[in-house]
Amino acid sequence: MIQLFELTKSFGDRVLLDHVTWQITARERVGLCGPNGAGKTTLLKMMAGMEEPDSGQVLKPSALTVGYLPQDGLSHAGRTLFDEASRSFDDLLAMKTDMHALEARLGDPSIPEAEHDAMLSRYSDLQERFRIGDGYTIELKTATVLQGLGFTTADFERQTETFSGGWQMRIALAKLLLKAPSLLLLDEPTNHLDLEARNWLEEYLNAYPHAVILVSHDRFFLDAVVTRIADLTFRTLTDYVGNYSSYLVAHETRMEQLRKAKREQDEEVARVKMFIDRFRYQATKAAQVQSRIKMLEKVVPIEVPPERKKIHFNFPTTAKSGRIVLELKEVRKAYGDQVIFDGLNLHIERGDRIALVGPNGSGKSTLMRMLSGEEQPDAGERVEGHHMVMQYFAQDDATRMDPAPTVYETLSSGSPLDMVPMIRNILGGFLFSGDDIYKKVRVLSGGERTRLAVARMLLRPSNTLLLDEPTNHLDLDSKEVLLDALVDYGGTLIFVSHDRYFVERLATKTIEVGGGKAIIYPGTYREFLWHKEHKDKEQAAPPKVQRQTAPPPAARTQKSDTRISHEEKKRLDTEARKVAKAAHARKARIDTLETRIAETEAAIKHLEQQMSAPGFYDNRDAAQPVIEQHQALMWTVGDLMHQWEELHTLDETASTTAS
Repeated sequence: MIQLFELTKSFGDRVLLDHVTWQITARERVGLCGPNGAGKTTLLKMMAGMEEPDSGQVLKPSALTVGYLPQDGLSHAGRTLFDEASRSFDDLLAMKTDMHALEARLGDPSIPEAEHDAMLSRYSDLQERFRIGDGYTIELKTATVLQGLGFTTADFERQTETFSGGWQMRIALAKLLLKAPSLLLLDEPTNHLDLEARNWLEEYLNAYPHAVILVSHDRFFLDAVVTRIADLTFRTLTDYVGNYSSYLVAHETRMEQLRKAKREQDEEVARVKMFIDRFRYQATKAAQVQSRIKMLEKVVPIEVPPERKKIHFNFPTTAKSGRIVLELKEVRKAYGDQVIFDGLNLHIERGDRIALVGPNGSGKSTLMRMLSGEEQPDAGERVEGHHMVMQYFAQDDATRMDPAPTVYETLSSGSPLDMVPMIRNILGGFLFSGDDIYKKVRVLSGGERTRLAVARMLLRPSNTLLLDEPTNHLDLDSKEVLLDALVDYGGTLIFVSHDRYFVERLATKTIEVGGGKAIIYPGTYREFLWHKEHKDKEQAAPPKVQRQTAPPPAARTQKSDTRISHEEKKRLDTEARKVAKAAHARKARIDTLETRIAETEAAIKHLEQQMSAPGFYDNRDAAQPVIEQHQALMWTVGDLMHQWEELHTLDETASTTAS
């Protein structure tokens, strides 16, 4: 489909690609990986025809169509969202316009018969081409892709210029997917997508009928979509069959082999040099010395990438918080006429690891700001628990940093003394090395500032962490550093992240934000999706017929006659004893249910601790029984709670009637 032949590209003295030969075939899905600055974006641009190589060729069939999505920088204006997305079908829409024009003219009786026949033939031809091109499904396709990427039907008639930068990139992605080029080049397509849109895009690309090359820092997305990894390291491309997880194993094996070969080569070169130095001035050894000198000149040094140190550290110690960490009680929050939350109650306990999920604009960041205390609710209250020490990482933390200090000074300021020796290691883990640590914050790029803000947060003492999109602008290795640190974090964690792998590894509870509510689901994100799927199926099923029950005897209308006979009094006394006996039985049943609920919740919590352990999902056979047991217990506790609520309501009704 597309071939790179002896491709070379340099910027000044820096060589990005050196005589690279590589190819991709139809319907392949390739992940392009490599260290930051290796040239991945440059390579995509050359394949898209937006940049020229210094030498070599990009060979493409004449019929090949290429679509390229950059990381950012695209904007749209002058049309409604739906009209802008529909421009992907310009050829078909032009046919549709021609067909409408012909339809109007064909009804004109004054047109000569020969011309009429020619118009009819052209109309028939256009209609057939329009049908073959699926022109009759343009509106359906456009609506499906826009909704999949998170737009609502209410957005369809909005002007494109009213959308923010992240949504502008979603518009560009929608147009590209609707065009369906035979080679799709995506540079960080998930950067501006929430989890729901990422999940949809994952399924869409898996069913995409043409070739895809993508760059992504989302490990889960790469694992789910690609079937081959092309690693851009040392100015060349190396292929690895399989997804990203397979690549990590194979790549590390290859690097270890390279390091071994490098050590052996260095040892051999050192021995040869020692021989040369020892016998250089002995006439009897002159031929042998010259032979070895020529041999050294022919040696091609083996290149090995610098081994990135595995950063591991413990968070600064601080006192444990109380059992209750944070509470929101009957909270309301609105911006003008837009109500974000109304009557919100939220209860967070020590040790909770909660992921906030929901589409962009649903209120996740608003909820984080209220939990952190940075923004006050319009009504209701926020209650902090005992000994709660909080660190809050906001989306705009990077822009609020003091621009005057250096990178190192930013981290050392406010860090405990026992953490200072860790600063250089942590900076290295977030791609600050060498003289980078002496740069002023003001000269850092947006991505560098984000990495610095995350590193600073890790060094501050806390027992409660609130993180709003901490993984934005982090490369895969930096994400691993952050993830490993948070897995070992002993406090309470509440976070928003659009990185599925990050959420899967950390969350033991999920809060779905949207529609003015925040609904909590115990369990991992995978289990949250499972519950949502089953809930949707239940809602789609026909409603069950509710059995009618007779009201309790005490609720029946008594005779208006105040003169009660002995038999009537005896009957009423009997009924009263029955009511009392039923109330006692309900109370005993409620007590039993409460005990069973507590026991079941304890069992669920124990299973969740197992499921949140590192590597739990690595062995699917071992993990599946635990997952199934957890799901069964979740249904059990739901049924017990339903029984408890029914008995409690019945008890309250009986008490009210009796009084």
